[in-house]
Amino acid sequence: MNSVPLYEAKAELFRLLGHPVRIRVLELLQEGPRPVRDLLAAIEVEATGLSQHLAVLRRSGMVTAHRDGSTVVYSLSGGDVAELLRAGRQLLTHKLAGQHELLDELLKAQAGSATGPGAGAA
Repeated sequence: MNSVPLYEAKAELFRLLGHPVRIRVLELLQEGPRPVRDLLAAIEVEATGLSQHLAVLRRSGMVTAHRDGSTVVYSLSGGDVAELLRAGRQLLTHKLAGQHELLDELLKAQAGSATGPGAGAA
């Protein structure tokens, strides 16, 4: 039997998360279970496209679905998914904060050169 190396399995997990619609679905489900119609309204994507993304998330085990009459309701499969999303937000926050600091430095340098010797010269 040929097993998949751990790093390939991890890469597959991150590929699964590599679509904005899937990330948005997971974020919405952090707030609690939601019927498909609510997801459609919040994400503004075609029903067939959302259905495909939900199927990928379901097969991966990240979400679960159950019927409530004629309505299908989706939920996160566990707290690990929410924890992963929180970690992603934290990483993004640090990255953007660093970019904000760099932008501040650039703006200060630009303001300094606009008032310094040779200001206005290209």
